[in-house]
Amino acid sequence: MIATFSRSDWLLLIAFIVIVLTLPWTMQPIGAAYPDLLQKFAIYGIFAIGFNILFGLTGYLSFGHAAFLGVGSYAALWSFKLLTMNVLPALALSIAVAGVFAFLIGYVSLRRSGIYFAILTLAFAQMSYNLAYSVLTPITNGETGLQVRAIRDSAATSLRDGDVRVIDQFLGIPEIGVPISNLFGMKMSGYSGFYFCAALLILGFFLALCISRSNFGMVLKAIKSNRNRLEYTGVNTRPYLIAAFVISGMYAGLAGSLLSITDPIAGAERMQWTASGEVVLMTILGGAGTLVGPVLGAGVIKYAEQKVSSWNEGILHNAVALLPEPLQDLLVWFFSFFVGEGWHLTLGLMFMIIVIFLPGGLMEGFRRLRRAFSGGRSADSAKTATTSTVQEKS
Repeated sequence: MIATFSRSDWLLLIAFIVIVLTLPWTMQPIGAAYPDLLQKFAIYGIFAIGFNILFGLTGYLSFGHAAFLGVGSYAALWSFKLLTMNVLPALALSIAVAGVFAFLIGYVSLRRSGIYFAILTLAFAQMSYNLAYSVLTPITNGETGLQVRAIRDSAATSLRDGDVRVIDQFLGIPEIGVPISNLFGMKMSGYSGFYFCAALLILGFFLALCISRSNFGMVLKAIKSNRNRLEYTGVNTRPYLIAAFVISGMYAGLAGSLLSITDPIAGAERMQWTASGEVVLMTILGGAGTLVGPVLGAGVIKYAEQKVSSWNEGILHNAVALLPEPLQDLLVWFFSFFVGEGWHLTLGLMFMIIVIFLPGGLMEGFRRLRRAFSGGRSADSAKTATTSTVQEKS
């Protein structure tokens, strides 16, 4: 698959790596350089990349991907409680469990397409969410949520209240204070936690690029273009769709495990339908079917969630302090509806504008700007070159 990479693909990958690794510096001017927010950028970027493999390449819209996010979170927590606070077993277990769960759901849901497929995935996700709150309470700890504890002193203590960590005990790893996830001693908090998530984001982006440029990716794009016509040629599309669904679910499981790694607690709210809708917004906002778009959309939404929701009237007054006082009061009164608790209104308006004027997302906006600054010469020259080549061959 790497052999199919063009020069522009390698440049895109290198640029992506540089941008991700320099986020602690480039995000400082907009107040987004602190580790917790950067970790969310990387984690939800992975989530959106995986969702885009299904939705962006095949056109199948899933409203249930939060189920795999939640399953990955729970699997990582149980790895911490039963095995070790080292993150590698947690990652492997989360990806494997999410992949199996995605196969089971995809095998049933992919018997339908369009709105019926979307409703089926939503139904499975809500079933998972309700089960986590009720029947599966011994595993999920219900609404309280599952979290790591100190190693239990007695076998009579419930696993929810005391951990085992057999690998850590076997290796004689000392436990001091609150258990913290680590990578061979390096704690997964602060900037070290961000760079660990960033490394996995880069790896996830690279794998998505490989998939997009492979024959498998070409078949997925053909399914999106016209599945019936592809099947008329003798191609059985169902295995490809199931594979795409499973890969997408494994990305979500990876993102869920990273949420538990950076903050060792897992709750059923990660499986709620709003979380599934959020990744849909991220992908469409950035640009479905593009490689960078979903990551960009995840960053915009998480920034709005963390920063715009924290703005208050005092910050607005400081922003317009140079204006006359009556005008200040008017502007603060108006914009107060769009910040703080009303940040969802800002997100909704932004999404409406994108869908109406930029159906291809923010990436389409960047392409339009590039064409505008180049005066359309690049597109015209490419079209002329293509026409000339066809004429020469004929």
